[in-house]
Amino acid sequence: MSRIGKLPISVPSGTTVTIEGQLLKAKGPKGELSLELPEVISAELEGEELRISPRDDLVTAANEKIRVNDEKGRKKMTFAQALDPSARTLWGTSRSNAANLVQGAAEGFTKRLELVGVGYRAQMQGSNLKLALGFSHDVIYAAPDGITIKCAKPTEIEISGANKQVVGQVAAEIRNYRRPEPYKGKGVRYEGEYVRRKEGKKK
Repeated sequence: MSRIGKLPISVPSGTTVTIEGQLLKAKGPKGELSLELPEVISAELEGEELRISPRDDLVTAANEKIRVNDEKGRKKMTFAQALDPSARTLWGTSRSNAANLVQGAAEGFTKRLELVGVGYRAQMQGSNLKLALGFSHDVIYAAPDGITIKCAKPTEIEISGANKQVVGQVAAEIRNYRRPEPYKGKGVRYEGEYVRRKEGKKK
């Protein structure tokens, strides 16, 4: 049995979750998100808890497989071993995706970046992010829909949104403009990121 997959997902107050076949929808203060579950996975809402599990017929087949195995006196088989391989591999992943869906709609996700280097600056230009990263020109980054970018300080960037994957993608794209270099550590890095340094040439 999947240790992650069997954990229930609590639905915070102010957030509603609806299940339409394989389509999972979450609506909350931060927006509305949807997730298409694999065919071998099902979702069930019990009060304020969302449970993700393999399809009922696959669970029945796995239990029957264990029963037959025990009757024949063979080596004990676990539920995970008896379960359909596709359901086993997708169970934990689907539960994690569903948890991110609920959390995104309720609270949202945030990534922070730091600019390290002389003259490296960030500021908002309308809804776009303007970056000075040591190039001969400024870099202008247009934030996608559903993403909010803030610059509390010229060397700090905060990216927030309901969709965890999009927030991470935006942070990675901005970081890729000037990745941290290993000699002086200059560049755009994630908050708290450790940059492994190299020793420069000795004179």
